[in-house]
Amino acid sequence: LALAGPAHAVDASGQVQKGAAKIAGGGASTLQSGRVIAITRGVNLDDTDWTGKDLKGVAFQQSVLRNCNFRGVNLFSASFFDADLAGSKFNDANMKLVNLEMADLSNADLRGADLTQAYMAGAVIKDLKLIDDTDWTDVDMRKDQRSALCAIAAGKNPRTGVDTRESLMCP
Repeated sequence: LALAGPAHAVDASGQVQKGAAKIAGGGASTLQSGRVIAITRGVNLDDTDWTGKDLKGVAFQQSVLRNCNFRGVNLFSASFFDADLAGSKFNDANMKLVNLEMADLSNADLRGADLTQAYMAGAVIKDLKLIDDTDWTDVDMRKDQRSALCAIAAGKNPRTGVDTRESLMCP
């Protein structure tokens, strides 16, 4: 039994595209509350650079986004459900209300990110060590995840002013 790999975005000339080309081109999209939301389900976007982009509400569900750069990106209410985010950088990103359910955050860099009210039940946090200055206020996660993060939590989020350990409700 052979399984196909993740889909790649292909332009009109048949060239494989990565990153913004898929989103800017529209891909599959839906109209929600008067705005277009791009959906990139199952797309391989490894090593793409999204620095400073506004990706509010974009659905990266079941996509492969290893070693991507999301520094300073607005990801408000984006979905990374079951996405592979291993090694990606989310420094100073707005990740409020982000869905990280079952996402692989192995070796991701979340320093300075605001994850207020994010949903990350079932997320893989193996080797997640770069969480200084992250705001975890009201994040829905399992007790074992919270304990693992509390063991390494430090600092204060520069945008919200909230202490990382306090936002995790560490003892």
